[in-house]
Amino acid sequence: MDQYRRLLGYIRPYWWIIVIATIFSLCASAVTGAMAWYIKPLIDGLKTDKNIIKFYPLIYIAFFLFKGLFSFAHSFLMRVVGAKVVRDVRQELFNKMILLPMSFYIKKPSGELISRVINDSNVLQSMLGYSIKDIFVEGATFIVLLVVAFVRRWDLTLLALIVLPFSLFVIDRFGRKMKMISQRAQEQISGLIVRLTESISGIKMIKAFMREDLHRERFEKENRNYYRIAIKGARTAEYSKLVHEIIAGIGLTIIMFYGFSLIYYEKMTFGEFFSFFGAISLMLTPIKRIGGANNSLQQARAAAERIFYLLDQEVEEDGRIELTSFEREIVYSNVSFHYPGTKRKVLEDVNFRVKKGEVIAIVGSSGAGKTTLLDMLPRFYKPTKGKITIDGIDINDLTLESLRRHIGIVSQDVILFNETVRDNIAFGDLNASEKDIIEVAKAAYAHEFIMNMPNGYDTVIGERGVRLSGGQKQRISIARAILKNPPILILDEATSSLDTASELIVQKALNNLMKGRTTFVIAHRLSTVRMADRILVLDRARIVEAGTHEELLRHGEVYRKLYMSQFRKDASAL
Repeated sequence: MDQYRRLLGYIRPYWWIIVIATIFSLCASAVTGAMAWYIKPLIDGLKTDKNIIKFYPLIYIAFFLFKGLFSFAHSFLMRVVGAKVVRDVRQELFNKMILLPMSFYIKKPSGELISRVINDSNVLQSMLGYSIKDIFVEGATFIVLLVVAFVRRWDLTLLALIVLPFSLFVIDRFGRKMKMISQRAQEQISGLIVRLTESISGIKMIKAFMREDLHRERFEKENRNYYRIAIKGARTAEYSKLVHEIIAGIGLTIIMFYGFSLIYYEKMTFGEFFSFFGAISLMLTPIKRIGGANNSLQQARAAAERIFYLLDQEVEEDGRIELTSFEREIVYSNVSFHYPGTKRKVLEDVNFRVKKGEVIAIVGSSGAGKTTLLDMLPRFYKPTKGKITIDGIDINDLTLESLRRHIGIVSQDVILFNETVRDNIAFGDLNASEKDIIEVAKAAYAHEFIMNMPNGYDTVIGERGVRLSGGQKQRISIARAILKNPPILILDEATSSLDTASELIVQKALNNLMKGRTTFVIAHRLSTVRMADRILVLDRARIVEAGTHEELLRHGEVYRKLYMSQFRKDASAL
């Protein structure tokens, strides 16, 4: 029930629309009741006035017309409410997701999150647009028809109501089962979307390694599993309808023959019986639809649980101190880190300090923790032990906005958006002028190739910059970082995936970017290592050596091995 209470919080702003829709639903129910009520005077009146047949069809045409109009108005307004609520839920989900810590995204694949935002919220829209509509309209109709039946023959109505507890039992029993099936279906469709997003994002590698058949089989397996659950849900829903039909059929048969016996013994008129029987027959539709609506509500409840799980996640914890400038130094003090759910320490008791304006290179074997070490500086991850300070202030006490405003990042995995070149560069400063954007593009050696593109700075570059080469993407990201103009810079293997010609151009752009900034460089090229003021060597989760390139070649055993294995091919640069 807690899910329903929380959903009511999203519905509450649109109460006035629901009130209007409810009025229309009551009008539709009243018309349905009138249709059943006027059967008696029609049939009984035929005995005394044959002309009654002339105008009663017009009355019933009017009934159907008004019922249709009232039902349309109610259904449309409820669908409007459903669309508004789902819009609000999706926006809140996105607003929440954008504030969740990086540690959350390690645990949840993107496809599953997409499923919760799109698919689960669609289930809510179905509930609000159809299920609640049915409960409103059919519930009111049931009550109106019940009143008509009671007025006509209270004794027969009580007899008819004997089957109601059985119907309620069926609604409850199958509703619980639908909730469990729906939970499994939502989980399975998440898996389906995960497979789909992985295959689309990795299509280049799939084709390169000729793994089309493998991914086709994996998707087919997920698709088949979802199909089985969907069929199970459909079977349960149809079983529910079948049982309702049987219960209702038995009840109607008993009432019909008992009514005929009353007519035979002249204890009831034909008009009275058919008016009563019409009301009871019309009540079957509301009962069936309410049962179906209950099944949909249970499905929505399962979807709501998944949505509220996401909304209940803790967002990144913000500090209260505003970092107005970076003046002195950055200090890592006894910093340790391990990823949630794992015991292996990625970093252990790491200590070092970096003065303003220094260029620090971080080297180490693959998996040594280089990227994690620097990801903690903008608080993508928090140390499990120890602290990091900027000018003596613990970064956990700083506001995230002011901390990250002082840090620029250029990484090997360039993230660009399916927007224009201008928009991607302006991501570094949304208030930048056209002149500023062109200047930073020139500083990043990007202006020339941009002007050769079909629409220059207005060229849309595709998802993740798919229409650009690796070097071009990297230069766009460098222009973006220059525009941000941060005093602290993180370069995460920014040239590792480039060819020699592209690397030379990108390195010139990086040199422009690094001027006057405190820079951390995860290095894999000798040229990058040599320009550093200091080199920190990571091994087995610790900093084991520190010094200049020449000092470490003479005295650093771990660095010397790294040099022999990774940097020797660049030795001609010495």
